[in-house]
Amino acid sequence: MSLSRLFVPADLAAGIEAPLDEAQVHYLRHVMRRDDGAPLLLFNGRDGEWRATLRARGKKAAVAEVGERTREQVAEPDIWLCFAPLKRARIDYVAEKATELGVAVLQPVLTHHTMVEQVNVERLRANAVEAAEQTERLSVPEVRAPIDLARLLAEWPAGRRLLVCDETGGGPAIAAALASLDDAARAAPWAIVIGPEGGFDAAELSSLRRIKDVMAVGLGPRILRADTAALAALACWQALVGDWQRPTPRLQADYRTSRAVV
Repeated sequence: MSLSRLFVPADLAAGIEAPLDEAQVHYLRHVMRRDDGAPLLLFNGRDGEWRATLRARGKKAAVAEVGERTREQVAEPDIWLCFAPLKRARIDYVAEKATELGVAVLQPVLTHHTMVEQVNVERLRANAVEAAEQTERLSVPEVRAPIDLARLLAEWPAGRRLLVCDETGGGPAIAAALASLDDAARAAPWAIVIGPEGGFDAAELSSLRRIKDVMAVGLGPRILRADTAALAALACWQALVGDWQRPTPRLQADYRTSRAVV
């Protein structure tokens, strides 16, 4: 039987029972048609990945009986994606794909030209959880409430480097800029900031450039949509600074080759 893979908030250890929420139980029983005793994979972002067994607790409840650990928790790149909110389908797409690309924090940012000010944080988190389950991530990115750009910059953490995608053409090409970084800069925590569909205004760009460890870069000769720019910049960062430089680990073949995910 192929295995379903679930994110659970509970601590994981051999021999415990991890609670499953109502939506997970419904999906396992009525969509995936999993019966009592079906094998699962669990992760929580802290304790690695674990084999588990589905155990029914009545008609609508169930738990996962945790067995052995299949993968240890590993360190992941500390990269934030700070982006202006987009219309529903496109912001959902950004949350899903940024999770696949390994982002640690999803931070919606309100700017002068932001067209969408209402953000459903719970829906974004649900998209992030599903993407993490499907891509074999061992963690789920933190999804934060929207914040004004001015406040974000006023509270900017010391030592976190900032990659600003500047559509005005005021910076070097992103690949050349990232390739030129020294070892200390590569090892630092980072954030990528993407503007809204109308771009940053002059005052916002000025404020961004005043951050101590800022790097303003260009994304090529074409004007990119905001969602495209966010994912392109994140892919460049992962390829030149992040964990795309590492060898791809081989997962255990006994469960990877025949596994389905929720």
